[in-house]
Order: sequence, then C-alpha cells, then structure tokens
Amino acid sequence: MRQTRNRSRGTVVAARMTTGHQITIIPADVHVEVTLGGQTLAASDRAVILHETGLPARYYIPCDDVRTDLLRPTARQTTCPFKGDASYWSAQVGDEVHEDLVWSYQAPIPSAAAIAGLMCFYSERVELTVGGTHQPGTQASTRQ
Repeated sequence: MRQTRNRSRGTVVAARMTTGHQITIIPADVHVEVTLGGQTLAASDRAVILHETGLPARYYIPCDDVRTDLLRPTARQTTCPFKGDASYWSAQVGDEVHEDLVWSYQAPIPSAAAIAGLMCFYSERVELTVGGTHQPGTQASTRQ
C-alpha cells in the first residue's frame, strides 16, 4: 500500500513547514478542463496552481466551475500539516462511481488560505487539459 503524507482526521499535526518544504499558490491564467469518461467535470478560467515540494502541481478550481451535481460527499477526511483538513467527494460518471476523486480544504491553515473552498481532482485519475494541452500523468496522456 502506498504511503501518503496525509493522515486520517484526528491525528495531531504541526502547522509549521518542515525545513525545505515549500508551497506556492498562483493563478493558473489559462483554461483548465477536467474530464472523465467523456464527461466534463470542471472547466475554469479561474483555477489556481498549488506547487508543493515533492508533489505534482495541483489545479484548484472554484466550485462554481465544477459539476458538483455529479459529486457526492464521502466520509473520507484527511489532515495535511501544510494545508489543513480536507474533505472528499466521489464522482458519478455514467454507471461508474469514482471514489474520493475530488478534495477541498474548506478552512485551510492561514498559509494556504488561497485554496479555501476550491476543489481539486486527482490529475492521475482524470483527463486534465491545461491551456488546450493534455497534461502528462493524466488518463488522456497514458492511453495508447
């Protein structure tokens, strides 16, 4: 089983960055689309990019630009020492349910306040297009 830095809710974590760990959050300034199984899950010109040491860049999208009608909240919650408490949603696409595909920090720690209430998709589990280009590591780029 793959280890992750996120821990189950209830684990005590420090809100300070470890030495060398850095998070930057900047406007994407391009059109971002998230699709899965031919269904558009999100399309936004207002996304932000979160760059975090040791992790892939993540695109956080305003809820108004996400097809929340296709999402269902799940019981999963995690705590990240660098962003705070995250809640998760599954996506219903056709007859398939994609568990815990989306997460959001509704009230992140102050240093990550720019992502408050925005939604993020696991880019390795969806088709992510940024500025008209399919992104490496996404389903669209790994198909033969």
